[in-house]
Amino acid sequence: MQPPLRSICVYCGSSKGNRPDYLEGAQSLGRLLAESRIRLVYGGGSIGLMGSMAGACLDAGGQVTGIIPHFLDRLEVGMEGLTEIEKTESMHERKQRMAELSDGFVVMPGGLGTLDETFEILTWRQLQLHDKPIVLLNIAGYWDLFVHLLEHQVNEGFVKPAHLDLFQVVDTPEQVIPALARQPADRGDIRSKWT
Repeated sequence: MQPPLRSICVYCGSSKGNRPDYLEGAQSLGRLLAESRIRLVYGGGSIGLMGSMAGACLDAGGQVTGIIPHFLDRLEVGMEGLTEIEKTESMHERKQRMAELSDGFVVMPGGLGTLDETFEILTWRQLQLHDKPIVLLNIAGYWDLFVHLLEHQVNEGFVKPAHLDLFQVVDTPEQVIPALARQPADRGDIRSKWT
């Protein structure tokens, strides 16, 4: 049985992107998490999709935990007024803490950092270091090429077809929480967290 979703980690851009849909999607997701009483765990920045999503969640009465390395706190202008903020010594520690605090993961449009986080959390699930749901929020088809890349890796024999089931793809913020709740069946012996 799927455990309750108490905290969701969202990976997204520290830029707003070129389409209004991205910003609207981030704000909508922030509000939906607040309305569902699910804590938002994110990278702690006040700019781009990150800041807009966190602000919308807070404005809707939600709980927001930001995890940010000291050096990015200065570069990204760490967000003030969060429910909770943790400052880490490194990016590795940041990603570890975000994962530890979360019951699932949502990937919104973003840049290289978002890709890094996405591949890592997918790899950790592939290696059975966690069995938490992962959802790509495919606003305006943003993740289409990413999915095609993974399908290409399958076709070329570098990724197993079953690994395409490590994540789900949805098109709207409203589909995110139901998708997270549709956890695939337990794949067996999951190693202890973050070994």
